[in-house]
Amino acid sequence: MKYRLMGSTGVYVSEVSLGAITFGGAGPAWEVVGGLPLAESERIVHAALDAGVNLIDTADVYGDGQSEEQLGVILQGRRDEVILSTKGHSRTGAGPNDVGQSRLHLMRSLEDSLRRLRTDHIDVYMLHNFDQLTSLEETLRTLDDAVRQGKVRYLAAANFSAWQVSKALGVSARLGLNGFVAVQSYYSLAGRDAEQELIPMVQDEKLALTVWAPLAGGLLTGKFGRDGVDATARRGRPETPNFPPVDYERVHDIVDVLRSVADRHGATVAQTSLAWLLAQPGVTSVTVSARRIDQLMDNLGAVDVTLTEEDLVELNQVSGNPPSYPTWVQDAFRAARYPR
Repeated sequence: MKYRLMGSTGVYVSEVSLGAITFGGAGPAWEVVGGLPLAESERIVHAALDAGVNLIDTADVYGDGQSEEQLGVILQGRRDEVILSTKGHSRTGAGPNDVGQSRLHLMRSLEDSLRRLRTDHIDVYMLHNFDQLTSLEETLRTLDDAVRQGKVRYLAAANFSAWQVSKALGVSARLGLNGFVAVQSYYSLAGRDAEQELIPMVQDEKLALTVWAPLAGGLLTGKFGRDGVDATARRGRPETPNFPPVDYERVHDIVDVLRSVADRHGATVAQTSLAWLLAQPGVTSVTVSARRIDQLMDNLGAVDVTLTEEDLVELNQVSGNPPSYPTWVQDAFRAARYPR
């Protein structure tokens, strides 16, 4: 395993991190994602830790809380090996205040996560989404209190836009509060929107960037082709929504190039997809979720795949998005700004 700094914290995290969304949960919704029982989740966690993974990502709503509960059991005796990340914001009950980032809900969610995880602190506590109803001042003061109480080590945001992260950092600085040190975002060869504004902001602010769904929900594993899909895969089930949303025809073109690049390196399509992400500016760790040990071990092999400039050019050509405004107009003026 290889490690990268988590922003400017001085903490090193593994280039590939383990997502625990496949752990626990009952009913059709969670069975599509994983719905793994404790014994299978335990095998995956210990295999990941033994391979050098030190960052595990979960959330209070994964498996309706069972993901955290399983990790609480599994990590007994190995808690100090793990940088444990969980999230708050999502709906956890039927009440009107069982969702969002009010002090009321976040404090309750944090305490519930600590109890389920059987730990006295969360290493990275992450807001799961942006709350349009709660003032950032209230949310950030609540998170700062949690850090000062020793219940949280670091703060992060998931699924925020660039301006939302920047505004939050400004509020934290103005009020003298602990601010975000990391951002979690969807990013893959099939979805490169984060490159437009989010990743430049992350680099400018020296934040860590962890990536969820780096294989676009399994589409970039090579299991899917124009002639059919692997029916055992999550995306192969008819009830599975198009999430993250992708253009399937475009994905087929991307996978064709991925296969060619993977063959040159003796790697799998999934490993090559992850290696491309690890070669992108600003990326700290790619978070992979697995339902089987062989899936996990294949993904972990991505750290040993080094893509050439030729590989990157081919993959960028087939997957890149045209610049959005104002990027394209700023690019047009950039050259004129430098001395001739």
